[in-house]
Amino acid sequence: MLIAVAVAAAGVLLGLLWAWLAPRVPLISDGKAVYLKNTEGEQAIGADGWFAILGLAFGALSAGAVFLLRRSGGIALVVALAAGSLAASVIGWRLGIRLGPTSDVVAHAKAVGQGVVFDAPLRIGAKGVLLAWPLAAMAVHLGLTALFGPRDPEPVPHWPGPEAPRHAGVAVTPYGVRGWPGPSSAASGACGCASTWASLPVRDARTAARPSVVLEGRTAVQPRHGPRLSRGRSARRRHR
Repeated sequence: MLIAVAVAAAGVLLGLLWAWLAPRVPLISDGKAVYLKNTEGEQAIGADGWFAILGLAFGALSAGAVFLLRRSGGIALVVALAAGSLAASVIGWRLGIRLGPTSDVVAHAKAVGQGVVFDAPLRIGAKGVLLAWPLAAMAVHLGLTALFGPRDPEPVPHWPGPEAPRHAGVAVTPYGVRGWPGPSSAASGACGCASTWASLPVRDARTAARPSVVLEGRTAVQPRHGPRLSRGRSARRRHR
């Protein structure tokens, strides 16, 4: 809202400059009617041209000022800038007409007398020049935002790592050896079958580091430095 009011207030300056720079259209009266002094003059077109040039300049300046004050932009800011620019054009147009020669041509002709040249009131022939300020403001603000506006941070790409293969294995714990199910057990669990951990016999802490061999219900602990069968196995061989 403040942006729209501030931009519209700048229309006063537009009206002042237009009333000062716009060329005057000379008129003359013969006592009965008022005529153009120069029928081929281009002063009327010049008034429209000066209004359009001033509107383009003020549109660019207002867009630059708004961008510097509110660099973040936004739809509300653009709408306020457009509305304020259109209001400023209308204010400048009406103010320039009031500051120029009087619009009562007949009274002015009688006041100056017969055969005396006087200026016609300011007017805009092509009402499209009122859009010069809004269009310039929108174009300049769009260009500044595209070139120097804030950018959204680019997302960091997330590359999923390879999944670790799931194999059946054995975990050695201080209380024994425990196994976990492999892919086959997972498949059985998916179909509704319970997959349980397979517990292996717990050995004494002194022999936990030695490999063992199960022979006919007996456990023979092999020595560290080489495979050797238990005494029960040797005695059985001699008996046979």
